[in-house]
Amino acid sequence: MPRTPALTLRFLQLAVGLFLYGASTALQVRAVVGVASWTVLTEGLEHVVPWSFGVITVVSSGVILLLWIPLRQKPGVGTLLNALAIGPSADLVLWLVPAPDGLLPRVGLFVAGLLLLAVATACYIGAGFGTGARDGLMVGVAQRFGWPIWIARTVIEVSVVVAGWLLGGDVGVGTVIAAFAIGPMVQPLMPVFRRFPWSPERTRLAAAAAPTPGLEARVAP
Repeated sequence: MPRTPALTLRFLQLAVGLFLYGASTALQVRAVVGVASWTVLTEGLEHVVPWSFGVITVVSSGVILLLWIPLRQKPGVGTLLNALAIGPSADLVLWLVPAPDGLLPRVGLFVAGLLLLAVATACYIGAGFGTGARDGLMVGVAQRFGWPIWIARTVIEVSVVVAGWLLGGDVGVGTVIAAFAIGPMVQPLMPVFRRFPWSPERTRLAAAAAPTPGLEARVAP
């Protein structure tokens, strides 16, 4: 695929993934059956510092990025856009989607949010512009210790849930499910979003497989 259309489609994939990430967070908040681990930590920090949910999200992203240094992770355009875009998209969906009545609709909303979170994570990471602070931590830990993505994600999720709960964050059944389920859900989706024709992995493979101009003429008998 030509460079300019491929780059445009990668940016579109990044934007869609980040919007869906924020939307998935909002759906889980509206479900009121327990929020995902990082949201638990953010809610817990609201009891400690006099900042809004969004401000804590941005500041905590900066702190987490410091952990990238020993893990040798490099931020990209997607890292910055992650910090800037997820909060507004979550606010938009929170405004559009009311809290449902009844346990069954709430459970359904939570499941939808969890599935959307897994898709969104693989989608925006697969665009190849760098991971967000939290997902970059997952990738860095997996690479540093040689763990599968799902193990690294689960260890981080459980640790964050415990810290958030100790600070007063909202923990429910959904929190426990999310902490153990999101890693195995993301793992098989990662290669799916890296097989698109415009993905950087496909572009590199195609470039490596392409014959070098004039090579056949030089090696011909």
